[in-house]
Amino acid sequence: RSSRGSAGAIAPADPSFGKRWPGVAWSTREIAELAGTTVRAVRHYHQVGLLDEPVRRANGYKQYGVAHLVRVLRIKRLIDLGFSLAQISAMGDAAEHPEQALRTLDAELAGTIDRLERVRLELALIMNRTAPADLPSGPGPATGRTGLSGTDRSLVVVLAQVLGPRGLQAYSDLPHSYQSTPEAAEFDRLPADAGEQIRDELARRLHPHVQDLLVEHPGILDLDVPAGAQRTVGVAVLDLYNPAQIDVMRRVALLGAAPDRA
Repeated sequence: RSSRGSAGAIAPADPSFGKRWPGVAWSTREIAELAGTTVRAVRHYHQVGLLDEPVRRANGYKQYGVAHLVRVLRIKRLIDLGFSLAQISAMGDAAEHPEQALRTLDAELAGTIDRLERVRLELALIMNRTAPADLPSGPGPATGRTGLSGTDRSLVVVLAQVLGPRGLQAYSDLPHSYQSTPEAAEFDRLPADAGEQIRDELARRLHPHVQDLLVEHPGILDLDVPAGAQRTVGVAVLDLYNPAQIDVMRRVALLGAAPDRA
């Protein structure tokens, strides 16, 4: 019994094998099918320099060998892991175990997983109706039964967008704990032509509730306001509230600055 090498051990025993396949020579379509990819992808690998051009037959058709197949399989494997073609190109042909590139990708994936887990948590809160979809997320306990009106919610979204980190947290927490009051509901319904006496009385009744809100959320009074944010907030207030409501807000602010008048 004659011994056979490893290549001989796995080669077909058919005596006609060498006649029917005198040499390894796959077409572009065949190598794409073997690698589980597309002809377009193989041609693109050539264009970007990831895959060497094979020799051509006398009829002009490309003939790919085992080295090409192994290279295409490696490219496809790295793409499946999440590497870009540019990153694969930077690895070169020789590195069978690009440890640094793998560690970098692993760190990036860990960050992506962490972000996606936070997004899934927020989605779960929204789907369970325990958090509104249009308001910023905050570290405080979320509640879908927020007392904010649609107008107030819109203002909070703008504030959270333009304020600094401390103001962002303060206004992110606000919707989760705010509860509506009869005075707040009256403010929401206040017509633009409301008389001065109505506005003054409403401001005085609103003032204690506003003070309680500021005590619960002191960060609102200590805002890190970037340049240009004041104008943005001013435009939002003018767009969202009518003149009578804006006057009531002004009166509430004056009461807060002079508590002895309350």
